[in-house]
Amino acid sequence: MAGNQQRALRITGGAQLAGSVCISGSKNAALPEMAAALLTKETIRLNNVPRVSDTVVMAEILTYLGGTSQGEGNVSLGMAGARASEVPADLGRRMRATIVLLGALLGRFGRARLPRPGGDDIGARRVEQHLRGLRQMGAHVVETDTEIIAEAERLRGARIVFDLPTVTGTENILLAAVLAEGRTEIFNAAREPHVQDLSRLLVKMGARIEGIGSERLVVDGVRDLGGAEHTVIADYLEAGTYALAVAATGGELRLDCSRPEDLNMVLLKLEQAGAHVEVGDGWFRVGRQAKTRLRPNDMSTWTFPGFPTDLQAQYMALMTQADGKTVISEYVHENRFQHVAQLAKMGAGITVEGRLHAVVHGPCRLHGTDLAIPDIRSGAALVIAAMCAQGESLLRNSWHVERGYEDMAGKLESVGAQIESVTVDEESGPSSNIYE
Repeated sequence: MAGNQQRALRITGGAQLAGSVCISGSKNAALPEMAAALLTKETIRLNNVPRVSDTVVMAEILTYLGGTSQGEGNVSLGMAGARASEVPADLGRRMRATIVLLGALLGRFGRARLPRPGGDDIGARRVEQHLRGLRQMGAHVVETDTEIIAEAERLRGARIVFDLPTVTGTENILLAAVLAEGRTEIFNAAREPHVQDLSRLLVKMGARIEGIGSERLVVDGVRDLGGAEHTVIADYLEAGTYALAVAATGGELRLDCSRPEDLNMVLLKLEQAGAHVEVGDGWFRVGRQAKTRLRPNDMSTWTFPGFPTDLQAQYMALMTQADGKTVISEYVHENRFQHVAQLAKMGAGITVEGRLHAVVHGPCRLHGTDLAIPDIRSGAALVIAAMCAQGESLLRNSWHVERGYEDMAGKLESVGAQIESVTVDEESGPSSNIYE
């Protein structure tokens, strides 16, 4: 008798990619921007919101809090009727980005209660920097094993220094500071494109923010924020994933609707590895002829504008096809080599040295197999590896990929990949997170 059903990706390797892909809006920008709707009683209209499960969950949370969310892709958010400040555990633990509701709820209601963040199991993504900053602004914060509770009669501006740049930490302090009393200075702020995009939306709403795109943000609190219309920035992580994919499989892709300047380090690494790169205004092209051998090229992740940690797994999949040894160092998250064990099952020669370094011994002759996707970016890496492998692969738990990529299977199939989304019976195998 068949067991429970689950979604999976079935991929037959060996096809080269050719054509063009329009990159969707950034999930990592859309989620805090949806949270920002809490800060005003007027309507926020967000265009180019990616149709991924995480944005659906955020819309459900905002509705639970008393607001309204209408539309897909182009989303209209009305939070005038919001009354609740407590995020339900069953929704809140389904994604990491729930944490950005902390700053928004404190800014709107002076109180917030939410479950400890869920999300990809990629090590300790510390929230103490968020909480320390909010405490400096006058919030009383209590942590338990399961939730975070914060209250503030009135948030006040403060001088906040992060010991390491933190994307969600920067976003949380921004969301709290725009309605706080006085000036907030954020030092060692994250500079990722989605952090800049959130800042631009807040400015459209009437916030006073200086230093956007730099490591020092200055926020002068205002009394009220208004409505705004904003187009969510393109997802440079999606664009980078497809750029790495075509370099691995061979062929040529034009990535449209995406800013190449958000991927300078990735495009540099692709050129150094032997791929051809051409950039234009709002698009770029990556290609590699089948006869051109990939060169091994060491890489270290770091915060923007460094090589993104969210593309490390995909880069490792690419380097399995390079002719020699590649050292990949992960300096952002401590548990981000979960894809190594899955790639090894496909025939990849990879050794992990301590917590920070992995060595890829290429070129690897990969073969299709049955695998379980452990998290979003590992899933993208396994898709790339499966497209390079001989034979057919079945990648279970594809809902992980659906959390971060809008219609990955459809987009890749449109440019030549042999990939389809299928329903299969659940089988015992590698464990996977319940939530990401």
